[in-house]
Amino acid sequence: MQLTAGDRKILGITGGIFVAMVLWAVLANRGANSEENLPSIYSTASRGTKAAFLLLKQAGYRTNPWEQSLTALAGGEGKILILAEPMGYPEKDERSALETFLKDGGVVLATGRFSGFFLPQNDAELDSFPVPTWKPYSAIGISSVTRAAPEISLAPYAHWLASKSGVPLYGDPQKPVVIEYEVGKGRVLWMGASTPLTNAGVKQTGNLEFLLAVVGAPGEKEILWDEFVHGYEGATRGQAWNGMLGWIALQLCLCAIAVLLAFSRRSAPTWTPAAEVRLSPLEFVRTLGNLYEHANAAGVAVEVYGERFRYLLTRRLGLPVTTSVEELEVATRRRWGQQDKGFADALRESDSLRYDPNVSPKQALKIIQTLTKCAERWQLIATPRKEKASWKPS
Repeated sequence: MQLTAGDRKILGITGGIFVAMVLWAVLANRGANSEENLPSIYSTASRGTKAAFLLLKQAGYRTNPWEQSLTALAGGEGKILILAEPMGYPEKDERSALETFLKDGGVVLATGRFSGFFLPQNDAELDSFPVPTWKPYSAIGISSVTRAAPEISLAPYAHWLASKSGVPLYGDPQKPVVIEYEVGKGRVLWMGASTPLTNAGVKQTGNLEFLLAVVGAPGEKEILWDEFVHGYEGATRGQAWNGMLGWIALQLCLCAIAVLLAFSRRSAPTWTPAAEVRLSPLEFVRTLGNLYEHANAAGVAVEVYGERFRYLLTRRLGLPVTTSVEELEVATRRRWGQQDKGFADALRESDSLRYDPNVSPKQALKIIQTLTKCAERWQLIATPRKEKASWKPS
């Protein structure tokens, strides 16, 4: 592209800003949803939950990842669903399905600041100034869980309103961080953070005992570890992808049909354009000559060609257009080493006849021919030899 220095500078600045914005968007997006901040069973980072998942599986528990929507949950009897810090908010049908799961006898362990939105009763409240460091919390309620783990370690981001529903299990009696309540035949355990489930937190005092007390004895219940809330979609994603592939295939078929139809129209004989002949330029020349003849404008033709010859000659010699004829004679003698007074006389005559309306066609033709021969001799203009040899006087 023909760009000036200023255009290149503007293009470089805008391109740099664009690249910086793209990098910032990628880094910001990764920081929000990175593996390190996601309590996923597929993450080996400190905040992942792969260690707890594999530990339960190797200990004989029926532990499986759940990568479908909550609406696909069947009966809840004999099942435990773990919602570890879900991302986003649930749909209305997902909350209804989870409530049905609980009423059928299922158990839900929900952790994190936004997990309360998935539960039938949500009395969780975010802490104004959460402390990111782990802190031990003693049991404040009596249950099978607190008997197994009198103390656990947490770094909660939220607490449950003590005056509302639920039995406080750990934390401050006014701000419990772990609560339990029943829904139909099932029950809900809510925690303000998923620290006891994480790779780094499961080995802290009381955390593993807490997890084992929640899930019960090996083989007693099926543990469904929800990964759909972390963006991992199994069959649903496959179905959506298959549907997308179907639409893509349909569009490609339509494009192929359009291409075939367009090509089939070209299968018939096409119109061949006529070859260009010299007749049209010659007609133009004759028409222009007749126009000058009827207008008695031979002086105009001399003026036009004289100016053209002067321009070509001065450009070749590197002189200004206003150079006098005498100076042009000296310059041509020095340049080509020969004296040609014919061009100087013709050039003077063309300058004198510039505004003369009584110039005869023969006189104008003689001046133009003299200047044309000089231009060819000094290679100011290029004329093909074969074409020149085929010229005939008309």
